[in-house]
Amino acid sequence: MTVHAATAGPDDHAPLISSRFICMLTAAAVSLAALTATISLAGRWYGENLALAGHTTSTEPTDILIGQDHLRFSANVIRFEQQRETGRAERVDLYLTWPGMQGYTDETRALFNDVSQPGALLFLDISQSTMSRDMSGRIEPIYQHLFSGKLLPGPAGLVRHEMKQNSGYGEEVFFTANRDGGTPYAVRCMMPATPALSTSADCQRDIHIGRDLVVLYRFSSQLLPQWQAIDTAVEAFLNKRLIP
Repeated sequence: MTVHAATAGPDDHAPLISSRFICMLTAAAVSLAALTATISLAGRWYGENLALAGHTTSTEPTDILIGQDHLRFSANVIRFEQQRETGRAERVDLYLTWPGMQGYTDETRALFNDVSQPGALLFLDISQSTMSRDMSGRIEPIYQHLFSGKLLPGPAGLVRHEMKQNSGYGEEVFFTANRDGGTPYAVRCMMPATPALSTSADCQRDIHIGRDLVVLYRFSSQLLPQWQAIDTAVEAFLNKRLIP
């Protein structure tokens, strides 16, 4: 039986893919491309910021006022992002390479990200002083009464003092040294069982600078033989950044 054209339905000659479907497909493709581009850009941004891990290579000067003192640091020596703002602050935390005394740069990146090199960095915490004496000044009135009396030789002319069991210092030890024409040196340390267990904060010492600032700086016990150079370098670095 022959089927006449007149009997064909209205949709028999319609295209297999409608223009509406093509528009929908095109819109979906555009949306997918936009989403892919967004994910790519977001991933790149996240990757770059993850690599920086809060660091910055910026050397933009940052003026910080703590108490009566005015300090000026480049942004890349300030440890925490929220502290890289000019203005009044309660404290500022710094990190510096040793012995270069530099902040975070493309060249020093590995030193800041490699925990296997604890002797590569110094950490400084600066705040308004709450005590009239720094660590060196507290040896005679305070610390010497807490020493156990057992003396051991330390590196580079230091003397090691064990602490009394009831001193409150736990397993910490003190190292002291006499200095010609100046106050004695003092530093407290939590000595690692082996050099391989050393961290960049084994030892800490505080000094006074400026009008009314105390600087607590920390370093690896591996650097104890360089105690004189570190103390001189820290003080010189900060004095250069005090604004009269």
